[in-house]
Amino acid sequence: MLTFQLTPYADASWQAVDGGYTAADGASRVTPINHPMVEHAAYTDSVRTLIVVRERATGRASLDSSIHYAGPEILDQVAAEASTWPGDHVLVHTAPGMPVTVTAGAARTTPLYLSADAERLYGSWDMADLKQFATGLHAVEVARLLVFRPRYSTQTVFEGIHRLTERATAHFGGALHISYPAPALHHDPRELADDADVLGVFVELLHEALDARPWQPATTVFHLSGGFDSGCIGTTAAKRHPHQIRTAALLIDGPGRAQQERRRAGMRTVLPFADDMTIDAAKLLPLDPECPRVRGKLISLYDEPLFFPFSQLTAKLARTGTTAIVTGLGGDELVALSESEAPHLDLNRMPVMPPWTGPAAVTLLEYADVGTAPPAPINSMTLLALESTAPPLLREGIWPIHPFANPPLVEFGEQLPYGWRDFKQLQRRLLERLGLGMDVVRPIQRESFAEIVQTALAGSGTTLLERMLADGSPLFDRQLIDADAVAAAVKTMTEGRYTEGQESKLLEVVHLDLAVRAFLS
Repeated sequence: MLTFQLTPYADASWQAVDGGYTAADGASRVTPINHPMVEHAAYTDSVRTLIVVRERATGRASLDSSIHYAGPEILDQVAAEASTWPGDHVLVHTAPGMPVTVTAGAARTTPLYLSADAERLYGSWDMADLKQFATGLHAVEVARLLVFRPRYSTQTVFEGIHRLTERATAHFGGALHISYPAPALHHDPRELADDADVLGVFVELLHEALDARPWQPATTVFHLSGGFDSGCIGTTAAKRHPHQIRTAALLIDGPGRAQQERRRAGMRTVLPFADDMTIDAAKLLPLDPECPRVRGKLISLYDEPLFFPFSQLTAKLARTGTTAIVTGLGGDELVALSESEAPHLDLNRMPVMPPWTGPAAVTLLEYADVGTAPPAPINSMTLLALESTAPPLLREGIWPIHPFANPPLVEFGEQLPYGWRDFKQLQRRLLERLGLGMDVVRPIQRESFAEIVQTALAGSGTTLLERMLADGSPLFDRQLIDADAVAAAVKTMTEGRYTEGQESKLLEVVHLDLAVRAFLS
């Protein structure tokens, strides 16, 4: 939601310039995103300066985008209140003769990547802005991603580029240090009262989550994949705002395609939705030669895995005047089972290694949990998903809204008994109560992008892997990926053999290679 360069110890005053803030000596600047969902202001007691950039919240007074002068006590009060903002926010503190600090809020909607040289701290929501600081591979992070064991931390795949995690503070006085916050407390499941209206409370919390952001139906689109999570949010909104809720989705391929179309049609027929927009992902494959990621553009590895079809849908929405999109991200984590409830889902056990996992990566996985962020109010997997979605949207001027990441909904989900969380009973029962048929509530076919990934890998994916083998890669040199095993996998696919549980994981190898070429060249 912002970019900046900050010089510590400087005694220059700040000025409001061109929708942002610039130090009088030109050595520091803070530039918020220009979007109707983002607001900002600066406060100073003539010594210290606080710059606040935050997501707008419904029913809260808007910030005046200028420099506000206040006494030291008032400035302290403003800083304390700003740190409790319920939406996404970033606070920048500067003072003469002092290091600079940057603190992120708990309700992260956008990523913030950091880099530093000997003189300044740099930050951006777009990793591409920090390319010059990428000095090499962070081998532990690469190992995590290769075996699909992501961890929420300050580490990224590139040495020299860091992530500012929720509630963390970056300190810079010539060297960058990021301090983590205290762990967030969570709830255990509880027994329900005899008269508990679970679905009624669920709908109220969905309304509350949607009402927390000042979105407008005319410029907002709801993601409606046909699945349970976006379905609950979209149908709830359509019932409340009849004939005003526009929808959009990526269409999958394979056996689940017809069912997805029926489920979407079922929701849109029963509930009073407005216009709909789709992109056929089978015709805009993730590794298409026209994809910016494949063409060597600076697209972060953490950006949406299905970047090409997703960015095409986003651009299409932007052309219709869309400035916000509401998603169902976080719905899986809302009703996730604990390790004791589902031991087979233990995310801490050592994962199955794809055959191309190099010996260095296998060794480094012993340290996969070192340096990870403490428990956050919002599930860390949700936070990673939100960060993945945001950059492609922000490039098109679209702000993401994620109701299932609203803290009251998160706390509600944590306290639900097992029977309401298992098999997504909460979402299923709500859709059933809305009068939707069995095709929506109890689908038979799996709906996923697995077939899209298979087509992409078996086509241009093999070409990209063959290029990687021919050109060589630091991933081979560091023994993070085994070149012979990749060659064997390419041979398997060119012979028409493909196993979803194994070859599909080559998508991460391709994305890693493309990121290395773009950022380390």
